Amino acid sequence: MNETIALITGANKGIGLEIARQLGKQGMIVLTGARSLQKAEQAAKQLHAEQIRAYPVELDVTNPEHIRAAADRITTEYGKLDVLVNNAGIYVDHEGTDVEVMRRGFDTNFFGAYALTHSLLPLLQKSPAGRIVNQSSILGSLGTILTNEMYGSASAPVYTTSKAALNAWTAQLSIQLKDTPIKVNACHPGWVKTDMGGSDAVMEIHEGAETAVYLATLPDDGPTGGFYHKQDTLPW
Repeated sequence: MNETIALITGANKGIGLEIARQLGKQGMIVLTGARSLQKAEQAAKQLHAEQIRAYPVELDVTNPEHIRAAADRITTEYGKLDVLVNNAGIYVDHEGTDVEVMRRGFDTNFFGAYALTHSLLPLLQKSPAGRIVNQSSILGSLGTILTNEMYGSASAPVYTTSKAALNAWTAQLSIQLKDTPIKVNACHPGWVKTDMGGSDAVMEIHEGAETAVYLATLPDDGPTGGFYHKQDTLPW
C-alpha cells in the first residue's frame, strides 16, 4: 500500500486533533484515536469536513482490548503503520500524590504508550520509513527540572515522573531500533492553550502540534533518539 497511515492517540481535541489535521493536510490517512468511539467519530467527522481522510478508532490506551482491536484493524485494513503519535496524556497532580494517583498517571502517560507501541511495532516495521513520536513535556527533563525558567517552580510529581519515564523509554527504544528505518523521538509541544495548558498559555494549538508533525515527517537522514521542541534539541 502506497498510502501513508498515521495513528494519533488522544486525537479528539486539542493538540492531538491538530496533529491529525496537519498530517492529514499533508495527504496522510489519519486514524483518530480516542477513549470513546463517539469522540473518535466526532473528530473524524470534523476532519472529513476539511477534506481530510480521517477514520475513528476507539482507543483507550489503558485498555488492552482496545489496543488489540486497533492492531487487528490496522493489520486487516492497511497491512502496515507509518506513523504513531503517542499523544494521549493526563494531568492528575491536582488530585494529590497518593500512590493510586501516581499509578493512574503512569498508566496513561507511560504504560499506555509503551503497550500500544509494543503491539503496533510489527506494523511499523512493515513501513519503509516508520516514525514514532512520544508526546512528552519539558517537565520530564531531568536536566532542567529545577532550573527551567517557566516551569522550574512547578510541583507536579505524577506528571513529571511519568514524562521522565517516557523520555527514558524513547531513548531506549531508539537504541533497540537503531538498525531499522524507524525513527523514535520525544517532543515538548510548549505551553499551549488547551484544557490542560489553560488560558494563560503562550502558544496556540496549531503551534503546539508543530513539533510532533515535524518528527512524524522526518526524512530518511533525520534524527532519532532525541527530545525536541520545534527543531531544537532539549536536554533529557
